[in-house]
Amino acid sequence: MRKHDFPQIHFYDQDFVDMYNQTWAWLQNCCVDRESGEPSEDGYFLYPESDGRRVIDQFDSIFSTFFLVYSNRNYSASQNLDYFYSKQESSGAIRWKYDLKSGLPICSAENPEGVGLPLFAWAEFNLYHKGASKRRVKEVMPTLTAYMNWIEAAFRQPNGLYATPLAATKMFNSPRGSVRYPVDFNTAVAIDALFLAAIGDVMNDKDVNFRYKRLYFSLKTRINSQMWSNETSFYHDLDADGNRLPHKTIVGFWPLLAEIPYEERAEQLISHLDNPATFGTEHPFPTLSANSIEFSESGNGFCGSVYPVFNFMVIKGLERYQRWDVAREYALRHLYFILDSFSPASAQEQEQEQEEKGDLWEAYKPGGVGPSEMPADPLYPRKQAALSVGLSAVTVMIENVVGLVVSLPRKTVEWMIPNMESMGIENLALKRNLITILSNKSVRGWEIKVESEKLFYFTVDVIGKKKKTLPIPAGKCSMFLEKL
Repeated sequence: MRKHDFPQIHFYDQDFVDMYNQTWAWLQNCCVDRESGEPSEDGYFLYPESDGRRVIDQFDSIFSTFFLVYSNRNYSASQNLDYFYSKQESSGAIRWKYDLKSGLPICSAENPEGVGLPLFAWAEFNLYHKGASKRRVKEVMPTLTAYMNWIEAAFRQPNGLYATPLAATKMFNSPRGSVRYPVDFNTAVAIDALFLAAIGDVMNDKDVNFRYKRLYFSLKTRINSQMWSNETSFYHDLDADGNRLPHKTIVGFWPLLAEIPYEERAEQLISHLDNPATFGTEHPFPTLSANSIEFSESGNGFCGSVYPVFNFMVIKGLERYQRWDVAREYALRHLYFILDSFSPASAQEQEQEQEEKGDLWEAYKPGGVGPSEMPADPLYPRKQAALSVGLSAVTVMIENVVGLVVSLPRKTVEWMIPNMESMGIENLALKRNLITILSNKSVRGWEIKVESEKLFYFTVDVIGKKKKTLPIPAGKCSMFLEKL
């Protein structure tokens, strides 16, 4: 039994709403009990392995927190993270995967240290703004700093960059074989340092804030000086000799999220998203540049497939440079392709469940409709992949399509609206406060209706037109946009 209803999305295209609702429905299949492996609302979020093992993955666990925070406390957004923290070793190490049944780390010949992308602090900072628990921030900070100490000791090289195997990046068949210094791993360290500094600021710890800001700016300088190419206007991986590798992959956009490129470079980098020769494919954005020899129209894993997780990183990077309208445009295109790829269920499934339309897939074709294909693996891509598609169907839908930005510590909700449309959210739980924000056009113009159980500050930002912040009292109220 669910403890609460999930927040309801209102949007002029009902198919988007149906996909949003279906994602929550399928998510329960990914939440399993540690012992039995059966679905459980208090379990851990993971995908079942083909060999029957229950493996909890650091990458999936971190990114799933960004949509689980919107579950109205039906699911814990932090339980998977806490599992990894409980496995921290005396060195500070936290491995990328664990067997849930035995509790043992899973390493491989390709990734002997079992290192994953260090993004825990980013996830925790987001949890803080969606839950306002300063107590949790204080409790996890020693774990986060010990983990970063291990990352620095084990992987930082004399040139100031971090050297890790390709397997640590999750991009298993990407043509980055000779990479020694991956763009994504180094950018992930910069992102984590940036948010560790921000968490230090929350805790009023000036030493933590200074330490990680210094690490961030040091790494920012090195990524800009060594990984940026003026010829391609892109960030490239480096080989063991520090030479830039020729391939352009989706992770070249990750520096946007860390605010690494200055404005002119950011413009040049973002221009690739519209360039059909590189990343401006029909379904945005391929994981490999379209002009690469290894690029595949059918996807073929990381040789061109569109992954919701990686699109999420690009969209959040665009936000950092105030490209709200561009981020929304790409978000809508991406969601329409996911929607069109909702493959029909079998006749038997339709008979059993009339509401089911099809599947959400882990990866999609860059040049057309449908899931990605990889001849070498008939089980690829995973279907009903709510743990990855949830970033698009829930988080991107709420934050970039509807346009809501929530911060509980600040008691603020910002509504970024490129264009006025009939849309909004109903019964979104902000801790112990349920809010509803809906826009509709009436005979008197565009009306925004707001309902809340407690006071909060509401900012309406119709991009390029008007911006207004108002205190919203408990109860119901409405406002007309023309009169703001």
